[in-house]
Amino acid sequence: MTPAMRLKAHWFKDPGAKSPAEHASAAAFIAWRVARQMLDRMRKAGYSIDAGPAYFGFLREALVFLVAVADRIAHARMEGPARAEFTTALVLHAADTLAGNEIDLLGPPPPGAPSYRDRFIDLVNELAGHYAEFGTEPGADGFVPDFAFRRYLGVRIALWLPEQDRRWALDQVMDIEAPEAAQTLQRGLHSLMSTEPRTARRAAVSGD
Repeated sequence: MTPAMRLKAHWFKDPGAKSPAEHASAAAFIAWRVARQMLDRMRKAGYSIDAGPAYFGFLREALVFLVAVADRIAHARMEGPARAEFTTALVLHAADTLAGNEIDLLGPPPPGAPSYRDRFIDLVNELAGHYAEFGTEPGADGFVPDFAFRRYLGVRIALWLPEQDRRWALDQVMDIEAPEAAQTLQRGLHSLMSTEPRTARRAAVSGD
């Protein structure tokens, strides 16, 4: 089994009180790393996700899922206006990162087509209500997406893969990728938003 992804999510300097938008900027970086890890693991497992439309279709779906997870986590930690500010800023940062990568690899969209940024934002708006209907695993410690939450992501991602891969991809996303991604994001956001003082780093020890 692939080791859990480790992310450095603390602010490097004494942050004081960070705004929801500032937290969202760092959270978007974490979400992007997690989405990329999901994609890399699926490709290493043999699924055909070539650099092109399917590659970015996968990343869009993964990021929308992670935005939904982050919004649920923010709900438990923030008041309504702060949560709205956080989630809105998170979506915009994720849209900018995704669009920049799409332009670098695919070039700009055709004339008259929506921008990559707008395409992602539109997808978030389209799917936010769907993800809002799903819940968590009963008795789960922290936020663990329930069966329907994970299956919805799996079905949407599978549509970007060749037909012969879809059934197995659905199983892998539901059973492995979605739970691991949600847990990794949750760990990163907990570390990012923690008000506990950081422990001092242990001095490096060299030896033979």
